[in-house]
Amino acid sequence: MPAVTPEPSTTPDGATPVPRRSSWAEAAAAADQAKPAAHVPAPTRRPAKPPITALPQTAQPAEQDSLTTAVAYDGDTAAPPSSYGSESDVPDETPAFRRVRPTAADVIADTPMPDFISSPGLFVKEQKPRPVGGFRGAVYAMTGGAWNLGPSAKQRDEDELARRISRQLQGSYNTAVLSLKGGIGKTSTTVGVGLTLAEFRGDAPCAIDANPDSGDLVERALGEGIYQQASPRTITDLLNNIDSIDSLTALARYMHHAGRLHLIAGEQDPEVSDSLTAAEYLRIRKLISNYYSVALTDCGTGVTHNAMSGILQSADNLVIAAGYAVSGAKRARSTLHWLASHGYEDLARNAIVIITDKDEVSSRVDKDAIEEHLAGICRQLIAVPHDRGVADGDLVTLDVLKPETRRAYKEIAAAIVDGYR
Repeated sequence: MPAVTPEPSTTPDGATPVPRRSSWAEAAAAADQAKPAAHVPAPTRRPAKPPITALPQTAQPAEQDSLTTAVAYDGDTAAPPSSYGSESDVPDETPAFRRVRPTAADVIADTPMPDFISSPGLFVKEQKPRPVGGFRGAVYAMTGGAWNLGPSAKQRDEDELARRISRQLQGSYNTAVLSLKGGIGKTSTTVGVGLTLAEFRGDAPCAIDANPDSGDLVERALGEGIYQQASPRTITDLLNNIDSIDSLTALARYMHHAGRLHLIAGEQDPEVSDSLTAAEYLRIRKLISNYYSVALTDCGTGVTHNAMSGILQSADNLVIAAGYAVSGAKRARSTLHWLASHGYEDLARNAIVIITDKDEVSSRVDKDAIEEHLAGICRQLIAVPHDRGVADGDLVTLDVLKPETRRAYKEIAAAIVDGYR
């Protein structure tokens, strides 16, 4: 707005004219007289920015006063009326409320992240398990999967056993398999359970033959002919070279393999087979714990031979083998009492008692009476039915066993892994 030039004023009596001082108010008044200002409605809501504090008015030259009439317009503060050229230039009324639309980044930031691990079905529809065998499996196969009746109760039980056996472990665990009498299924149970663990677990298990009486663990797992053709490395050879073993590759030279089950053969020489001490066994157990999460130790008959104290000291749970007779149950009970009275009460309380029917006497034995005799002194009692694939004393393979025998070995393997805490 052009500056207003001050005009000299005359006094009523014709005296010397007195010059008029120009100020911001006088300049604004002059501009208002020159052109009436259009009415600008006041905004109904004050802007969010802090108000501009007005500077105190002081007497300034006319040129400076004219410049101060232009108020800074920052986009949020309305300009003075005189700055608009016409009524059409007057801005519309400021809205009382302005809705701010959130951006995509704000929406993503405010949305909680879903847990894809514990809730995998958020984006993928969970499929019904496929039935295997039986009527349900036949219907599924004939319809090409269009009719899925789901697994049967038997299959669900089998799947639950597989889940328990394959549970991931943190650390290395050892299970000792022992008995008070020979020929009642101790070694065959070790092989059958070891092969079952190898079938369902992601990591290979290890079985150690610590029987001082020329144990035949490897022969039962490989077959005597294959074992004789292989390099007959034994637990004694492993002890003689244990200081030089610093990797699984070096350890594998002293082991035998029945599929994914890794085995350490027992000493076959009668003169040195009973020489394994508790300290030597603990050295082997420490070495095995570096490479295997599950180990089974096939002990000798009885609980008083040289290595037995080291075996019990390093065992996480026990499997006690007994015959399918009342006398076998009595021996198992005696073993549990001996363990409890010699400082192994926890092992006795959490022991798994296995009753194997090797001589087909199950029809003449009252199973309920045996279970009642062992009730309350062990964690679980599992019966292994008579099976020629086990009773012959030769090679033990899962493929030739009865479904009932394989089921019993699965239950033993699941009970063993359940005891690893």
